[in-house]
Amino acid sequence: MPADPANVTSSRVLHKPRLKVLRAAPRGFCAGVERAIKIVELALARHGAPVYVRHEIVHNKYVVDQLRAKGAVFVEDLAEIPETDQPVIFSAHGVAKSVPLAAKLRNLRSIDATCPLVTKVHRQAEHQHAAGRHVLLIGHKGHVEVIGTMGQLPEGAVTLVETVADVDRLSPPDPAALAYATQTTLSVDDTAEIIAALRTRFPAIVGPAKEDICYATTNRQSAVKSIAARCDALIVVGAPNSSNSQRLVDVARSEGCHRAFLVQRAAELDPASLDGIATIGITAGASAPEELVEEILARIAGRFDLDVEDVVTAVENIAFNVPRELRDAAAG
Repeated sequence: MPADPANVTSSRVLHKPRLKVLRAAPRGFCAGVERAIKIVELALARHGAPVYVRHEIVHNKYVVDQLRAKGAVFVEDLAEIPETDQPVIFSAHGVAKSVPLAAKLRNLRSIDATCPLVTKVHRQAEHQHAAGRHVLLIGHKGHVEVIGTMGQLPEGAVTLVETVADVDRLSPPDPAALAYATQTTLSVDDTAEIIAALRTRFPAIVGPAKEDICYATTNRQSAVKSIAARCDALIVVGAPNSSNSQRLVDVARSEGCHRAFLVQRAAELDPASLDGIATIGITAGASAPEELVEEILARIAGRFDLDVEDVVTAVENIAFNVPRELRDAAAG
């Protein structure tokens, strides 16, 4: 007699293989990302649609698509914005000084959603330049945060340093008058190596009183370090253009979990590819919402019996205020 399909299905469900899940914390949204998203939402509530946003407000397609559905219009250049009284918002990554100036010349109403920790790096670079020092910026060429930071100073006042090898090739105007700053979303360990090389070659170089890599980047990397050696594979939820998410993949691999990979949405992951794995880790970059972590775990749970363990290495309670012009909307 043929098997009852209902019984077969039931049998399969009952005999799902067990999979240990180590869920790293902290993970996901940081205070700067939460603030930037809130700024767009409050601007829409106060001014109505459309609200223009220069560049992705944060590097996450899911977040951007949600805001687009509410009336946000994302552009890469101010020239794409028509003559309007509606506001334009600058993304969490920050912009060069020329951007708000161009907006002012067009009489555009601008709202700055730059993360305060990025703004701190901008002011630091300006301070060092004013003190007569050439600024060495540790970061990734072409990243929007790096473009914004370099754009705080006159052309030629900042030199980008991406690797330890770049340090050997530097020919600064005055080796005795140097300062360094860093992109906020770098690998903590890789950046430490570059800073050590700079200090060895240029003993008089001046650095920030407190490191530029933000608390969220540091905490998420530390959380991954705490679980990577226990994992057969590790999922980082985030976007390919998210620097902090990519660094989490790098950290996992450097800590011994060589099967670490980036996933944007659950649909990208084939649960069958995890067959034979005993333990998997999961985290999320600072611009990835928690619902995407839950979505991916739900997809995996369709094939495996999950035993989820939360591994908490820090507790974050930081929040940043929204710009003054939106605080009445926030209160409402």
